Order: sequence, then C-alpha cells, then structure tokens
Amino acid sequence: MKPTLYLDIETLPAPESFLDGIEIRPPATHKKPESIAAWIAENGDKWMAEQHRKTSFDGGYGQICQISWAIDDGEIDGAALGPDRANERDMLFGALDAIESQLGHANNPYLCGHFISGFDLKFIKHRCIVLGVKYPQWLLPNAKPWDDSIRDTMILWAGARDTISLDNLCQILGIEGKGGMDGSMVYDAWLAGEHAKITAYCADDVAKVRTINEIFLKAGI
Repeated sequence: MKPTLYLDIETLPAPESFLDGIEIRPPATHKKPESIAAWIAENGDKWMAEQHRKTSFDGGYGQICQISWAIDDGEIDGAALGPDRANERDMLFGALDAIESQLGHANNPYLCGHFISGFDLKFIKHRCIVLGVKYPQWLLPNAKPWDDSIRDTMILWAGARDTISLDNLCQILGIEGKGGMDGSMVYDAWLAGEHAKITAYCADDVAKVRTINEIFLKAGI
C-alpha cells in the first residue's frame, strides 16, 4: 500500500548580510532628489526590514529552520537548524536521508501538506540547489497540485484558484487551532531564542494536516 508522507517546513529570512546588497527604492511617485531623500529618511529602515522578511518565502535566499514529517500514522519526526544558522546543509541532507530510510522501498509516497505543492516542496528544492544537496525524486521536483501523488489540503478544499489558511480550515472542521502562533511569527520566535517553540509549532502543523487528510479521505476526497 502506498504510504503518505506528511511534511511541513518553517523558514527564516536570509542572513542579515543580505541587506548589504539591497538598494532602497522609493515609490515611483517620488522623483525629486529632496523628496526621495525625505522618503528614505522616514521609511528606509522599515522598507529594508520588509524586504528582508520577504526572503523567508524565497528559497533562493531564505533558510529552512525546521522540517517536520510523519509517515502514515507514525510518530512525528523532525530536524532543526542550529542557533548559528550554519548547519542548514547538514540538517537538510540528514532530514531527507532520514525520511528516505523511513520510507524504505516505498519510494513513491503520497505527499501531504497545506500548500505543499506551492511552497514547501519548491522551497526545499531551491535550498537543495543552493546548498548542493541532491533532491530526491520521490519529492517530485516538478510537483503540480493535480499530480496523483500530491495531497495538498489547501487545494483539496479551496481549489487551484482560491486559498484558505490552515487555521481557518481547522476551525471549519472542528480541529483545535494553532494556539496563537502562525508562520509570520516564526522569525520573531527565532530571534527570541524560542527554537523549541518553532519545533513544536511545525510538528503540530503536521498533526493537523494529517487529521484534515483523514477527514477528506472519509469524504471520498
């Protein structure tokens, strides 16, 4: 029987050295030098911070700080980035190797996650390319939401042209919510040294997605 791999990642923005290569770009409505200078003085730091945080959605620049997974109804496992952010390659390689070992000969699992086809798999692929880690074929390098092996809970509920957050879907289905944390809070938690909180949050997402998938399967979805 084909197993189901439940997968979730949490990500961080690029290291702050990324900001060294960024040039502040005021809105196009500011054309005069004095207007540009005034805008930069008032908004430059905020603009830079926003650009930096956006890299947490871009696997070319951001980093994976936590990977959590489970196979079928097995225990939730995971791997975390070290506090100095220097071991991402080893962490990613180790996590993919551990998943492959746990899958055994079942090298074509269902891949289940919330927006897994649009975010998690793509981010992991990009980090593998950047870090020189071999991307396993069972993670479907060119995954599409409609692939038979993809169980994307967001797409299964909302369709390809709409969205729904995991928290909202949990509320609809009567599953306990996220307990006050969401993905936008991960970086602040990291800066506060709350690494265990991030690990628990990621694992909880895996558990929630598994429950949602079971509900969908009972409904024939």
